[in-house]
Amino acid sequence: QVQLVESGGGLVQAGGSLRLSCAASGRTFSQQAMGWFRQAPGKEREFVAAISRGGLSTRYADSVKGRFTISRDNAKNTVYLQMNSLKPEDTAVYYCAADNSVVLNTIATMYDYWGQGTQVTVSS
Repeated sequence: QVQLVESGGGLVQAGGSLRLSCAASGRTFSQQAMGWFRQAPGKEREFVAAISRGGLSTRYADSVKGRFTISRDNAKNTVYLQMNSLKPEDTAVYYCAADNSVVLNTIATMYDYWGQGTQVTVSS
């Protein structure tokens, strides 16, 4: 069983930055691809970014490309999402997820484990 705990959300002005962290329990972290998703009120959960097991491959949604960076530290069982140049439309609950497959999936249902989410609010 894998448990994921996100942190680092908060309120920030447009143009600002936040760094989300997701700490994973268990000894399988380095064998799992990791992803970040977000869900705004009244909207479906959407893909934000994903990173491969070793951290060499990444994938981003077009809406965040060039502004967000996903990274991981397998020694610390932690994945990060650095968010720069934040916009009001980035406001959402952000979730990290773990995937036992080797593919960088963008579909939420392909992920096996989920955190509880952390709120990010960007004011204009």
